[in-house]
Amino acid sequence: MTRTSTADAEAANAADPGVAAGDTPAARRELLHGLPWLVWRRHRTFLRLALLVTVVGCAVFAYQRGGLMDFLHTRGTTPDADGRLANDFQNAYGQLFRSGSQLLEFLPVLIGVFLGAPLIAGEQEHGTLKLVSTQSVSRGRWVAATLALPLTVAVLCTALLSAAFTWLWTPAHTLALGGDWLAGGAFDSTGPVPVAWTLFLTACGIALGMLLKRVVRAMAATAVFALVTSLAWSELLIGRLGTLRSVSYPYNGDGPDLPPGAVRIDDWVSTADGRLYGFGTCVHGDAEACRAKLGIVNRVTQYFDYGQMAGMQWLGAGILLALAAVVLTFVVWRAHRRPL
Repeated sequence: MTRTSTADAEAANAADPGVAAGDTPAARRELLHGLPWLVWRRHRTFLRLALLVTVVGCAVFAYQRGGLMDFLHTRGTTPDADGRLANDFQNAYGQLFRSGSQLLEFLPVLIGVFLGAPLIAGEQEHGTLKLVSTQSVSRGRWVAATLALPLTVAVLCTALLSAAFTWLWTPAHTLALGGDWLAGGAFDSTGPVPVAWTLFLTACGIALGMLLKRVVRAMAATAVFALVTSLAWSELLIGRLGTLRSVSYPYNGDGPDLPPGAVRIDDWVSTADGRLYGFGTCVHGDAEACRAKLGIVNRVTQYFDYGQMAGMQWLGAGILLALAAVVLTFVVWRAHRRPL
């Protein structure tokens, strides 16, 4: 028996209770177990790997937190002027935080490419979807089973890893990843953001697979889409999720001491009434006369406070979840209304 015919037989047995165990009420009650089992069987390698990575990752983060807390209790969390604390922290825990952040940034992409894209495209490419549609199971029930199990596992794995990494990162946020929670990677690898990215990219991978009907093409398209949306997210959206805070100080005065954990975004020069000019304004030629003409008397630093991080994350995650819901609605609608 060929591989395709074996898959066809599995699909028929899982989809039709009369084939699997006789056309009885008890057999029909097993239908909800049959379809999820079939979905698990088809994608069990990736799903098992995701669960294994989750268990190992959470265990590593939990184990490392004990030593991290001892380090912070002994050395403190406020970076010193000579950078010795930051350097020692980097040597001891820099690689741990870089690896953890990269794992949670790339995991949604991997799930979208290797789980989302082949989910329906694989059924279409091998022809098993046509066989399933001829059995007694409704198309709506098939769609529900096909989407529910993989999405549940993906969300569960990402949520557990994100929670464990957030638990590790939070007490050391002023030192970990350069102390920059916005550009250093912590924003995208802690809290609800990894979960939202996973749902969004997986949903988009499923939709692209349904439209392209070929696994390799769908995987490639999902990877490119993930790259484009990631660039748009970091370059265009993140900075708009919160309101910048400003601190002004005399033009020739010392720079401000920003709150611990604050992320410096931009610097300006300004007039007494608050009109902003670019930081390089009036720095060449007769600079003093230029500043006097424009009325420039202050410098202004704009920043995001650490206390804004959670609100910005939830807002960004909400946007991604709303988009994921729209894409999944499209997938369900097309599965019901159009031939697959």
